[in-house]
Amino acid sequence: MPARPGIERIRAANTLRSGMGFQFAETMTGTVEWDKEPGVRHPFSFDVIVEAASIRVHLRDGKATLHGTVHAPPLTRAADAEGTITIRPVGQRIIRYELQFAGDDGNLYELVGQKDIRWRDLTRSFTYLPAEILDGEHRRIGACQTTFNLKRDGWNFLRSFRRL
Repeated sequence: MPARPGIERIRAANTLRSGMGFQFAETMTGTVEWDKEPGVRHPFSFDVIVEAASIRVHLRDGKATLHGTVHAPPLTRAADAEGTITIRPVGQRIIRYELQFAGDDGNLYELVGQKDIRWRDLTRSFTYLPAEILDGEHRRIGACQTTFNLKRDGWNFLRSFRRL
């Protein structure tokens, strides 16, 4: 039996709705201490756009893509970066970042970090990101301490939210 035209319109609308996604921008700043230079801290930051193509899929798996720029001297002054973020503040109580980039030396690196959400300390939980930088063989080469500056960047963060 052929589908009725009204049913097809409902299916098309549901498909469109399930594809609606979101994006926002985030900047994390702080320091990196390279394992080859213990005790010496260098400025470190990354600026990313977070995108999820489908809100429905994101609510199911918590995944979204990241793309932006990493500033990690002397490894890189400004490198294009891409990766994934897992946003699960309620069930798993984490926000995990995995961000790949190439250093000025041409080698590939990855920033891996996780915000552990604590309901008794929400502000720090959502703004503090400890992370490690790994080389192409997944060996740690540096440790980062980064924060989201709520006073400086909070308004821009909220204004960056968009529906896709």
